[in-house]
Amino acid sequence: MTDPDVELLAAALRRDSADLNLYARVLTEKLADSLPPGAVRVERGRTVADRLAGRAGAVTELDVTLGDQRLALRTDRGRVTGEIRHEVRGIVLSRRPVALDEWLHVLARSLADAAASDARARAALERFLT
Repeated sequence: MTDPDVELLAAALRRDSADLNLYARVLTEKLADSLPPGAVRVERGRTVADRLAGRAGAVTELDVTLGDQRLALRTDRGRVTGEIRHEVRGIVLSRRPVALDEWLHVLARSLADAAASDARARAALERFLT
């Protein structure tokens, strides 16, 4: 994908990023078919009321693994924080906190790189953008 395509993808991701619950749904439902199984992990915090009502609970963490890069979003008291980790065989070599916009751009770039080398990923991303 070219840089304008990456920016288009980042913009498409950004439009749904205001609510981490919605954002987790976008990544798991719309992009999950472009990522290998297990690449997207969602953690939820369930209150007693959630359990009694049978609800899944609010998303507290969203973790996306692409190659040796792990992108995490966490929410704590309404504040969303991003982190980019470089991992090799489960060992974290570097960890860097980032703002949401940078997190989105890195995610878009990583997805674009995956789409450039995988026809299935490219087709899934094209469906997401249209």
